Amino acid sequence: MLIKKPADLKPSEITSEKNYLNRRDFIRGGAIAGGALLGGSAVGAVIPDARLGKLANVTKSPYSTSEKANSFEDISTYNNFYEFGLGKEDPFQNAENFKTRPWTIEVSGHAEKTGSFDFDDFMKPFDLEERIYRMRCVEAWSMVIPWVGISLAEVVKHFNPTSKAKYVAFETLNDREQMPGLNGRSLDWPYREGLSIAEATNPLPILAVGIYGNVIPNQNGAPIRLVTPWKYGFKGIKSIVKIKFTSTRPQTSWNMAAANEYGFYANVNPEVSHPRWSQARERRIGAGIFADKQETLMFNGYGEDVAHLYKDLDLRRNF
Repeated sequence: MLIKKPADLKPSEITSEKNYLNRRDFIRGGAIAGGALLGGSAVGAVIPDARLGKLANVTKSPYSTSEKANSFEDISTYNNFYEFGLGKEDPFQNAENFKTRPWTIEVSGHAEKTGSFDFDDFMKPFDLEERIYRMRCVEAWSMVIPWVGISLAEVVKHFNPTSKAKYVAFETLNDREQMPGLNGRSLDWPYREGLSIAEATNPLPILAVGIYGNVIPNQNGAPIRLVTPWKYGFKGIKSIVKIKFTSTRPQTSWNMAAANEYGFYANVNPEVSHPRWSQARERRIGAGIFADKQETLMFNGYGEDVAHLYKDLDLRRNF
């Protein structure tokens, strides 16, 4: 497989470590003086607004795999992000000028804290972690990605959903001027995804804002995206602008488009074949088309952490 190299970045596009730390000190002082909008720690997660800016104060996660991570080139040039095109290389080529600041996230539904939050304010109550996760693509491909993000469980806890909240729904930005793929009819836009509350409060899912210790590239879902490592790739909704706590199962884009191929739960189950290909074996992206495939693991190898969520669920019918 031919992998293109990302275009060289100009030095002016990357925040220097000195300037970034100065900016962080400035924000820290402001937070102490005025308090964070959402509460939480005085500093919390601070995300540089420079392209691929370095992320500071990132802790290592005990949930990381010991497998070797894919290269930055693999991760940033082979993407599913239909808002920027149907080809795997289209997002890399078409998202370069995508504007991720200013950015607002709307939180609504059955929760005690709701409203529209500036991205920086949304991030303040949480801490950044690096989690190296195995990720399963739909078409029998896989990657290992060193994500940096915040715990989704902590996000849910912070907004304090009521007992009526059974699911968490997510929605992607719907901007035809910036996202050329929205002019096509491949899906019913905007892109939508969802998890059950039990899934969302499991320790594994994160809202990712970086890879390899830097701000997440546009084509990978900047400025913030969902990562659920035991599920197929289409459960990784990108460029999130809406989070809603709902009492009913939300509609999800791929299930709406082809319910016989893409179920709501989207758990990796090698015993259930996709109608158009087998899921029993997979090939690591970057290894080449002639590399040996490896056996696909149930729940992508995270069964010890998540199998209990589905103990009463038929995973052949609820795929």
